[in-house]
Amino acid sequence: MSGKAKWNFEADFIQACNCDYGCPCEFSAPPTRGNCEGMVAWKIIKGRYENTPLDGLGFAMAVRWPKAIHEGNGIACFYIDEKANAAQRDALAQIASGQHGGLPFEIVVTTFATIHGPRFVPIDFQMNGKNSSVKVGDAIQVRTEPIKNPVTGEPESVRIEHSTGFIFKSAECLSAADMRVSAGEVKYSWPNKAAFVARVQYAN
Repeated sequence: MSGKAKWNFEADFIQACNCDYGCPCEFSAPPTRGNCEGMVAWKIIKGRYENTPLDGLGFAMAVRWPKAIHEGNGIACFYIDEKANAAQRDALAQIASGQHGGLPFEIVVTTFATIHGPRFVPIDFQMNGKNSSVKVGDAIQVRTEPIKNPVTGEPESVRIEHSTGFIFKSAECLSAADMRVSAGEVKYSWPNKAAFVARVQYAN
């Protein structure tokens, strides 16, 4: 990592997409509908980029791939919390670009043909375990809830353990009761599809 800026953070993480519950991509299988439309968002609990603190900041992406993620040609719309100062904005942009290494970003960025942003907007997280939400400006709105049993209507408790996963190792498998994205050409709504909430730790 000679010449690379050192960074690390711990964050709460929300992900939602157009796949059915559980998301077959987590099992190295093709996406439910053959393509991927989704979002990811991180609320940093504690982190640093060199000497720049990142505590309390959020960032997010609205994404679309025409096929499976690893087949590339994706589009990303990148958002950073408007509360970030100039140094923090640059730090988050540098981390998310993958140019300083570190998972998951150094892999994910290779799957994008186009990246829009970053744009600086209010990001409002309400982290409450299975019942969490995030609103990213006017571009992304997601609210999670437990998957409901189709017979009884009672909430199910489902977790995934993905020891080789590079976005999360362990997460709650949930339903995105509300999932709306309106980010220019990246625009869709996929309520009651796959969602995950996790606590993640990343570093280069």
